Amino acid sequence: MFDTLTDSFKGAIDKIRFYDDEKALKKALAELKKSLLKADVHHKVVKELLATVEKETKEAGIGKETFLKSLQGDLTRILTAEGNQGFVFASKPPTVVLMIGLQGSGKTTTTGKLAYFLKEQKKKKVLIAAADLQRLAAVEQLRQICEQIGVTLVADENKTPQQIVKEALAKGEKELYDVVLIDTAGRLAIDDELMDELASIQKVANPDELFYVADAMTGMDAVRTAQTFKEKIGITGVVLSKFDGDSKGGVAMGIAHQVGVPLRFIGAGEKMPDLEQFLPDRIVSRLMGSGDIESLAEKTANIIDEKQAKQLTSKIKKGKFNFNDFLEQMESMKKLGSMKSIMGMIPGMGAMAKQLGDMDLENSGEIRQIKALIGSMTKKERENPDLLNNTRKRRLAAGAGLSQMQVNRILKQFKNAGKMAKQLSGKGGMKQMQDMMKNMQGGGIPR
Repeated sequence: MFDTLTDSFKGAIDKIRFYDDEKALKKALAELKKSLLKADVHHKVVKELLATVEKETKEAGIGKETFLKSLQGDLTRILTAEGNQGFVFASKPPTVVLMIGLQGSGKTTTTGKLAYFLKEQKKKKVLIAAADLQRLAAVEQLRQICEQIGVTLVADENKTPQQIVKEALAKGEKELYDVVLIDTAGRLAIDDELMDELASIQKVANPDELFYVADAMTGMDAVRTAQTFKEKIGITGVVLSKFDGDSKGGVAMGIAHQVGVPLRFIGAGEKMPDLEQFLPDRIVSRLMGSGDIESLAEKTANIIDEKQAKQLTSKIKKGKFNFNDFLEQMESMKKLGSMKSIMGMIPGMGAMAKQLGDMDLENSGEIRQIKALIGSMTKKERENPDLLNNTRKRRLAAGAGLSQMQVNRILKQFKNAGKMAKQLSGKGGMKQMQDMMKNMQGGGIPR
């Protein structure tokens, strides 16, 4: 997601090779300026960042370390605005959040993603109110999302948005919901009718948070519209949708600094799990190519059961990993979000995340073939792949719509993967894993 910015910082830092080389510092700053403007960072933000970095680097003594330290510190400052970060719950539940934005910004999908985040990662009871009655099929879209993620929806096309909000709030309090998310109507452009409706809903809802959903693909327009909404209706946070489609990433640097409102979440992909908290210090770590182990740990801790993980590790060490275990792990992986996003959180794996692009493990041809093959197996065959002789393989091939050659190839890959997992789980396994990563691609920005 931050490909262009990360490349910019790496290119600038590489310009400084010796201590007290003022000429090299000027080259680094020129490179940074050019790259940041190209990445859609506002010229005022660029000017301020460069001036501060130059001053601090000279004061501390020109060098790669001092330049990097100054750059990291000032990026964190620019990305931090006064207010809450991530998601903050009200002292008395339910926490009420008004989701606002222009039509086409991805507001309804983002509402679903936020509900999924709160349900799966924060283990909260979430209710969604469908108060967007302007866009055709908006309610139906939300209904399908709620069914998919297992969240309650309050919707009625025959009522007014205000009536729906009242009903949702009453239900939220009575049935002890932790969070009520209200999806509101958008427009193709900001107009008085939209603002009046939002003001009316805001009065009824008395929300704890107003999240403005901005489309990252619109670049600097996202900053301008966020500013307008802040002035006209008031917002407490911004959610950048479709950020995975904007490899430049510069708009993220403009929101907090120019609008003066914290960027709370970013949409990192098309699926429901692909919503990430925007925590400035962690984002800067990723921008510098150092990954974000804290966010990755939080995400996996809430998705992967500790007891199951221990059982799985024990199985791998004994070489007993079977096809049922594989399916369970695939289900867990689905909840983690896109592979590109996950890889971007691992230190030194940013380049690999870039190579992965929008790779969809769940729906890839290879995974579909494996699932079809497993679906054709008996319970005993899933638990013990060694039972699969030629007769059984022919039966599986016919049942899965594969050739016997394809069946043999998949089984061989599965067996080899099991051997490698067993090897890596043993003594010195982590060292082997690190060596493999180094061979696959270079590390992050040097320190």
